[in-house]
Amino acid sequence: MAAQVKGASTMANKGPSYGMSRQVQDKIEQKYDPELEVRLVEWIGTQCGSGVGKPEAGKLGFQAWLKDGCVLCELINSLCKDKPVKKIQSSSMAFKQMEQISQFLNAAERYGVVKTDMFQTVDLWEGKDLAAVQRTLMALGSIAVTKDEGSFRGDPSWFFKKAQENRRDFSDDQLKEGKNVIGLQMGSNKGASQSGMTGYGRPRQIMNP
Repeated sequence: MAAQVKGASTMANKGPSYGMSRQVQDKIEQKYDPELEVRLVEWIGTQCGSGVGKPEAGKLGFQAWLKDGCVLCELINSLCKDKPVKKIQSSSMAFKQMEQISQFLNAAERYGVVKTDMFQTVDLWEGKDLAAVQRTLMALGSIAVTKDEGSFRGDPSWFFKKAQENRRDFSDDQLKEGKNVIGLQMGSNKGASQSGMTGYGRPRQIMNP
């Protein structure tokens, strides 16, 4: 009997709940924002319509809602005119779910989300880093608001507008004038020579008169 209790105790202490991996996971989980969850759920529901449903409150509910990739694919399709994910299908098969998550990630990257803002498939499917999932969705919403193509639905104030390229258009006359200034600058050292100059690292010799 004592041996059985000891064995059970050993099994209870084994696994991801203990050691350095548990500490790392705890730090990751602390980054998950419940308030941000509420905002994202509301936006996705507004953006995609009631067909995507709503998750149970909390991190596990949020993960279960997005895990098969269907809601994510509906979201990216609602933002893109060309509907990048052609077939969205609910499935209980792991590889199908992960495939749809990957389709979303690829489409989101083409839409403009940078790699540093992207979560990995396992971050969502295995629940390794749901804060990273939140970060990706926030980046996606920010790009949609910044693009302002008419496909965004919801409150734009939920997202930061991303900095846009500052384009400056010059007339032909202004461009010609600019070339003249550059030409004068390049010619301003006319008559100068390289006498007395030395190669890099060589001491300059000083001759007494």
